[in-house]
Amino acid sequence: MKAITLNLCAWSILPIMDAFAKYLSQDMHFLQVVWARYFFTVVIVLPIILIFFKKQFKWTDKPQLQLIRGLLLLFATLFFFYSLSKISMAKALTLAFVCPLVITAFSPFLLNERVGLRRWSAVIIGFLGSLIVIRPGFIDFNLASIAALGTGIMYAFYLIATRKLSTSDSPLLTLLLTGIIGALLTTILIPFVWVFPSKEQWLMMFSIGLFATLGHLFLILSLRLADASKLAPLAYFEIVNNVIIGFYVFNEFPDNWTLLGLFIIILSGVYISRRELILKSLKK
Repeated sequence: MKAITLNLCAWSILPIMDAFAKYLSQDMHFLQVVWARYFFTVVIVLPIILIFFKKQFKWTDKPQLQLIRGLLLLFATLFFFYSLSKISMAKALTLAFVCPLVITAFSPFLLNERVGLRRWSAVIIGFLGSLIVIRPGFIDFNLASIAALGTGIMYAFYLIATRKLSTSDSPLLTLLLTGIIGALLTTILIPFVWVFPSKEQWLMMFSIGLFATLGHLFLILSLRLADASKLAPLAYFEIVNNVIIGFYVFNEFPDNWTLLGLFIIILSGVYISRRELILKSLKK
């Protein structure tokens, strides 16, 4: 129950970060928004470690996996913030919702979690739902839609890597290393796109780092307590806040095709979750 609560907290916080990112992308390059997300994560997490946890600080035993995790999240963020700058929050997030399906598909190989034929079928049906949203051949299959789909794939492997690290490394260390990797790599590109922010924009940029830190801290803690495939369908809770924010702040609402695809994707994810609960009850 604790893992579910932490996971739901994460998916409640992250849409606020998405909203700030979309808003800022109207006036500045999305790369600058991505830089802010990682730079302010380091600004927030590093002092906490130095002030409160310096004596208990222990370096990672899995530096390569930390690097891979950091790169996966960086690319997921780049893809998602780019898609937010071009298409609606609802459509971008719906396409990114292939993430739980990808986790279910790959968890047997990377996490040794068993996935049966019925859950494989749910994964395939969920992918068909994403095809309904993008409708290749019927509407313009643009780069933003591909980027949103890529977000879900990258994010799935990021969560799998997080699950692997959750039993060995401190959550704060994982957050810090992720922030450093993202901040260093995006800083290289920042001089080419930099627009000097106003005071309000600086505050929003800091808020993106803050909500990203809190959201991913809750994700890391939840993955310490439960399997990735079990928690994956809870990501659908994010769409509720996302659609509400998109409607009231950006006057966006998903069209009928997006709603149909979203319904199919969520249905497949809920089925996977219920199968997980049934299998666990049979083992007891």
